[in-house]
Amino acid sequence: MNDFLKQWGEAAYTTTGFFWMALWAFVLGYIISSMIQIFVTEKRMQKTMGGAESKGVLLGTFFGFISSSCSFAALASTKSLFKKGASFISSIAFLLASTNLVIELGIIISIFLGWQFVVGEYAGGILLIGISWILIRLINPKKLIDKARKNLEKEDGDSGMDDSKDWKKQMQKEDSWAKVGKKYKMEWQMVWKDVTVGFTIAGIVAAFVPDAWFQTLFIGSGQGNTDFSFFEILEHIIVGPVAAFVTFIGSMGNIPLAALLFGKGVSFAGVMAFIFSDLVVFPILRINAKYYGWKMSLFILFLLFTSLIGASLILHYSFDLMSLLPDPSQVQVQDSEYFKINYTFYLNLAFLIISGYLIYLGFFKKKDVDSKMGEMAPKSQLLENILKYAAFISYIWIAGGLAVKFLIQ
Repeated sequence: MNDFLKQWGEAAYTTTGFFWMALWAFVLGYIISSMIQIFVTEKRMQKTMGGAESKGVLLGTFFGFISSSCSFAALASTKSLFKKGASFISSIAFLLASTNLVIELGIIISIFLGWQFVVGEYAGGILLIGISWILIRLINPKKLIDKARKNLEKEDGDSGMDDSKDWKKQMQKEDSWAKVGKKYKMEWQMVWKDVTVGFTIAGIVAAFVPDAWFQTLFIGSGQGNTDFSFFEILEHIIVGPVAAFVTFIGSMGNIPLAALLFGKGVSFAGVMAFIFSDLVVFPILRINAKYYGWKMSLFILFLLFTSLIGASLILHYSFDLMSLLPDPSQVQVQDSEYFKINYTFYLNLAFLIISGYLIYLGFFKKKDVDSKMGEMAPKSQLLENILKYAAFISYIWIAGGLAVKFLIQ
């Protein structure tokens, strides 16, 4: 019993420490994302992505890079862009970029995993887009694409935001920053459940799951092994998305768990595949089926999963060739001094003050300013309820564990 209480306390403390480490990065990332969404509208994107395919892919990648990292927002925006005339591959480029190349994800990865994984994330995102482009050109699913467009034509017309105003002038107005504050709050509303559950799972895994379990699940991992055979790496790449499918947590919430996997000896390729997997889980499959039909949804799943395997393999062997593969020992996710006075403390303090000002501006000083929330993909109410109750249970678990650690033991 004493061992369980000790592990419970450590799990809760680790979860809280993880979030404290990442807090300033979340705030910075979502402020940047909110600014971009207010000052660069979807209508502007639609106007520029309907031309030549190569130009559309480049623009889709760029617009995805500067968009929100929320998978459900990305799915809705992708659907809207495709419906308004963007090519299928341009739309896929936007979808992949908006979930893999976004600024806030890179910041979080740098905190938990280090610079090699940041480079891997951005280079891998480009590889995912490039491999998908090649596969689409080779397979040429013209009938599927035409049918998907017809499915979308049955919907009501999308309403876009006013795009006539100069964004530079808008940035000088307090009302515009009030809209940023409202959008910032909406960003947190979209991810709080995923982040809570993801970080809690990471704390539980760190405290309770023995290394032998990872060594069984990921062949050849553990015991300091970094020399993997091709088939071991391929197994890690396939099992990584399966693990992501089981958790069905968004990419931002999965990063601490990715750090734990790497610290337990999973290969670089396996961890990258795990991070890339947020678009090959069942909720995403179901939403794509609702938008485009099941045949197209399954084709997108095949497309993304195949691209994920290819990108992870290319990244692993490219980094190995250049002697850039990271060392698992450099990832220290369990730290007894999460809350010491250092740069993290001061960054968190500064960004919490900025958060408070944006919330004050958007919901108190300028509360009458209208700010339309972007379209969201239709989530499963059952899964949302499961995630919501899991988040509430997580808070009870964390509070109890902290009480055990500091008050009982």
